[in-house]
Amino acid sequence: RALSPRPAVAVRCQEGQLAVTVRRDLFGTGRPVRAAELSLGTASCPPLSPNPAQAFVTFVAALHECGSTLQVSPDSLIYRTTLFYKPTRSGNPLIVRATPAEVPIECHYPRRSNVSSGAVRPTWAPFRSTVAAEERLRFSLRLMDDEWSRERLSNGFQLGDSLRLQADVTSEGHVPLRLFVDRCVATATPDRSSSPRYAFIDLGGCLVDSRAEDTGSAFVSPRPRPESLRFLVDAFKFAGDAGNLLYISCHLRVSPAAQAPNPWNKACSFSKASGLWAPLEGSAAICSCCDTGSCPSAA
Repeated sequence: RALSPRPAVAVRCQEGQLAVTVRRDLFGTGRPVRAAELSLGTASCPPLSPNPAQAFVTFVAALHECGSTLQVSPDSLIYRTTLFYKPTRSGNPLIVRATPAEVPIECHYPRRSNVSSGAVRPTWAPFRSTVAAEERLRFSLRLMDDEWSRERLSNGFQLGDSLRLQADVTSEGHVPLRLFVDRCVATATPDRSSSPRYAFIDLGGCLVDSRAEDTGSAFVSPRPRPESLRFLVDAFKFAGDAGNLLYISCHLRVSPAAQAPNPWNKACSFSKASGLWAPLEGSAAICSCCDTGSCPSAA
């Protein structure tokens, strides 16, 4: 019988076969998975011919098919298989937008009763780490006080002051992450594409404002933690602009914390003492493109 409310994966254990119904919005994120990315068992059995208009994908297989295994206990016959979700790579091989998932499936049949009279509802549960990996990340960008201890109560500055900005990302149960700031743009209006505009972080993590004369702009070392990034920017205004407001828009993203910084994932400031670009982490080579303007783009 159908389960209500209908779960992401529903299993019907029948006398000689099992039927698995998979919701296309498998993780509840609003992003449907493709039928071709789903398979059943180690034999990678495909689903029935899917109807793109339907919100579900269905598998039907005999109990012994698709690489299933059988366990015999004193009271039960237990058939086990696995639903696999293997997302296809995105157009850019350097980024990953989804993680694989494995949903264990079991059908329990009593050894001392007539199984045709009704099926035992199986238990299944996706791995918590897989579900957590699909959670939406929560990014924030805050103005901090002089000690970096709390958010600054006032957003007013005078020329000569330094803006202390802290970017963070949080996601409960997620694999460890490292945060980067690809680009930050200041504009005189809320429209980040308006003119005048000044990109003080650009080229995928180069704090270009630190290259200007008489500025102390820089990424702050060390990080408080991998998922946080702090940077200083000297206060400025647009020449000839009578207004007193600046709007700052930043593009933030993450990479696995275990992955070393590279030309796509970097935080680089210009050192006036050495006359060279220096990374917050990693080798100096990852910042070499900040002068040439030929930094690779990861998205």
